[in-house]
Amino acid sequence: MTLVHRVLYPRPIISLEDHVARGGGKGLALAERMSTTALIDRVLASGLRGRGGAGFPTGRKWQTVSENRSVETPATVIVNAAEGEPGTFKDRTILRRNPYLVIEGALIAARAVGADLVIFAMKRSFEGELDRVREAVDQVEMAGWGEGVRISIFEGPDEYLYGEESALLETIDGRWPFPRVVPTFRRGIGMATRADDAPAPALVNNTETLANVPRIVARGSQWFRTVGTEQSPGTVVCTVTGYTRRHGVGEVRMGTPLREVIDAVGGGARKGRHITAVMSGVANALVPASQLDAPVSYEGMAAAGSGLGSAAFIVLDDTVDMAGVAAGVARFLAIESCGQCSPCKLDGLALAQRFEKLCDSQAVDNDVRVIQKRLGTVADRSRCFLATQQQLVINSILALFPEAVKAHLAGTAPAVAPELIAELLDIADGVAVLDTRHRRKQPDWTYNATDSGTVPVERYASLVPPWRA
Repeated sequence: MTLVHRVLYPRPIISLEDHVARGGGKGLALAERMSTTALIDRVLASGLRGRGGAGFPTGRKWQTVSENRSVETPATVIVNAAEGEPGTFKDRTILRRNPYLVIEGALIAARAVGADLVIFAMKRSFEGELDRVREAVDQVEMAGWGEGVRISIFEGPDEYLYGEESALLETIDGRWPFPRVVPTFRRGIGMATRADDAPAPALVNNTETLANVPRIVARGSQWFRTVGTEQSPGTVVCTVTGYTRRHGVGEVRMGTPLREVIDAVGGGARKGRHITAVMSGVANALVPASQLDAPVSYEGMAAAGSGLGSAAFIVLDDTVDMAGVAAGVARFLAIESCGQCSPCKLDGLALAQRFEKLCDSQAVDNDVRVIQKRLGTVADRSRCFLATQQQLVINSILALFPEAVKAHLAGTAPAVAPELIAELLDIADGVAVLDTRHRRKQPDWTYNATDSGTVPVERYASLVPPWRA
């Protein structure tokens, strides 16, 4: 299988001139001559879906924001580059290779929804990518691109929830990344509001999503549909890590079998080993080995009982203790829970503790019953998807690998530490660098020697965030 290069360029584009020499700027130039209706219709017709995880139709999102625009208060376009799903490194790779493409897509989006401000929402820890985007923004502004639209770079926290749309808006508004229940596509209290006191509209799109926009506008929606499937047109940038010959990021046609993606990007299974399952981040059920030929598309992954998410494929082989994987997932999600919803935090921590006990081969039958009970209640009254992720991933592990639990209960399996499930810091020389600090992270989001016993929403709600100060 051959990798493609629609949005993930094979080598870095080092300057705006380099970008223009390869056809860059044509989409923005055409967008400035089109009506907003025609522009949105072109994106709608392309079938582009959000590449941040949910797969929502991009054109429909633009249309909704445009319909809620106000003469008094222009909309805002927010580039969600707060990449933090375990196993993914696609957005940072795109920004490293060609930030001009993403900026161009964001400026086109601003034209479509009547925005006068583009905000790149990134993490303070993304130092290399921040420098790259800053330099690119300076060059774009000096060239006079997107006249009347200001581009700002926001440096947010490292927390996993910062990437959740409503939490991201909260953070940009000067608060902590705690998800809220709000109308879709709306901006927060701290920002400018319309005369009727309704929040000003904001368009939030993922980095990869916006990287697709310039060529859709320049070449047309039918060109975009020349690859991919009817329901999932275009390409997708995948990250392959875990127990493979190498780790990496590559762009493939939607509909490519998962097995071929793993081979092309990750080199396939390690010598002498075989794949038992694949994690699609920590937001979807595992894909068992029997479904490795499932098409990498929204509908294909759903038919396999999982989901595409951000195309973050963590490959597991026959050397992996699946009880350890369940423990690692449970711990990551429990730690990253903000505590606004008590079942999410408390049941999540209980799951993590029981699974750690199971991995140590110290669990008894009652611990398994507690796990099953907590899985049933962890998502009660939840305001975001995090607790549901606990249910999806862990229930799939228990269903696919019940013998792992039985072996630890019987004491026939050796004690293992929970698998490290954490965000990627980098992929260097074909090796993924995981954030090992997460092993020390406390439920209160500190790295102190002991946990304070409070949840993040209690600990931080009254404190001024450093990005606001």
